[in-house]
Amino acid sequence: MKKSGILNADLNAGVSRLGHGDLVVVADCGLPIPSGVPVVDLALVHGVPRFVEVLDALLGDAVFQECIAATEAEGTEAGSWIDQRFPERRSVSHEELKVLSAGARLFVRTGEATPFANVVLVCGVPF
Repeated sequence: MKKSGILNADLNAGVSRLGHGDLVVVADCGLPIPSGVPVVDLALVHGVPRFVEVLDALLGDAVFQECIAATEAEGTEAGSWIDQRFPERRSVSHEELKVLSAGARLFVRTGEATPFANVVLVCGVPF
């Protein structure tokens, strides 16, 4: 048994398959899931698990070189969460974020019910 890091088997497997440049979506429970993108659905009930909990777990297990978030998140609670972790994030419209999510290698759905708690992460390398 693993003693640390991501314990969810499906999420752990998905993260293990990622490579440089791959896209990972961490989404609230309302973002549409694009057809054909592998999904790890962690949502249990509204608010569980939280967006920040899942995001922090991923940040502890993988390297990301870029974060893309919706401009609509700026000045919101979700925007503050994202800015705390990615001060240099790139912003696109919420509609563009949905289009980008169709190219994701992994889509992680949380139980978050806070508007615009969604990011597209671009995988980096640890060297």
